[in-house]
Amino acid sequence: MKRSITKAILPAAGLGTRFLPATKASPKEMMPIIDKPLIQYAVEEAISCGIEEFVVITGKYKRAIEDHFDSAYELEEKLRSSGKKKLLEEINKLSHINFAYIRQRVALGLGHAILCAKPFVKDEPFVVILSDDVIDPDYPVLRDMIRVYDELKCPIVALEEVPKTEVSRYGIVDGTLDGEVFRIKDLVEKPKPGSAPSNLAIIGRYILTPDIFDVLEKQKPGAGGEIQLTDALRELLNRRVIYGYLTKGNRYDAGDKLGYLKATVDFALRNEEFGGLFKDYLVQKLKS
Repeated sequence: MKRSITKAILPAAGLGTRFLPATKASPKEMMPIIDKPLIQYAVEEAISCGIEEFVVITGKYKRAIEDHFDSAYELEEKLRSSGKKKLLEEINKLSHINFAYIRQRVALGLGHAILCAKPFVKDEPFVVILSDDVIDPDYPVLRDMIRVYDELKCPIVALEEVPKTEVSRYGIVDGTLDGEVFRIKDLVEKPKPGSAPSNLAIIGRYILTPDIFDVLEKQKPGAGGEIQLTDALRELLNRRVIYGYLTKGNRYDAGDKLGYLKATVDFALRNEEFGGLFKDYLVQKLKS
């Protein structure tokens, strides 16, 4: 059976200013949680949904991303000759995946980054994953969204209920519950507190249809002087139905320092190798 969605876009051209000076010369997407960079978690999540073609939207100083997903002959030979088979398998487990890289020459926002991928996507539906939104792997929201897309054949955005005091950080939707999804009536990018239509925030998982490109090509700059994807979706809403899917598990904003620390701690506690020892350490630390 042919898969409905085979391609994913990974926007990775941002400047990572919230993590300076760490991101001055190293991509934010390459910051590790335990032993894997953020962007690899995103890729593995997509692979678990049957996606094997990726386009990464990059910018200056992002070459490390390409190197990470490329072969590393000298390292592989060293691991092979040292008998470190498990590590060799770990660094090669993504070798069958196809990656393309497109340079976003000027950081003009998420909407513009997605528009850069038009030649790659062509006329197919596709997934967008923001790698600094780390999703609890026990709750595969992207897999659920693809299942819903197969039924409805409409764009779908992932949603999360956020505190009303934080709505100005997100794109917020106004929608009505229709079965397991929200039928969206409106979308607002970073509304001021008190003016938001709800506390349902769009988070970094999208299933989009190729007609979004027609909108993005004509989209004027919005919040922050950037081409906002939320604004384009609002325009697309005049042409077709858009749905929202509420996440069930934890979502970590790893683009924020506190969110990144929370993700690191939670993933460390789950680690089969040292999770128990790390828990003991935390307990002793909190007692001291």
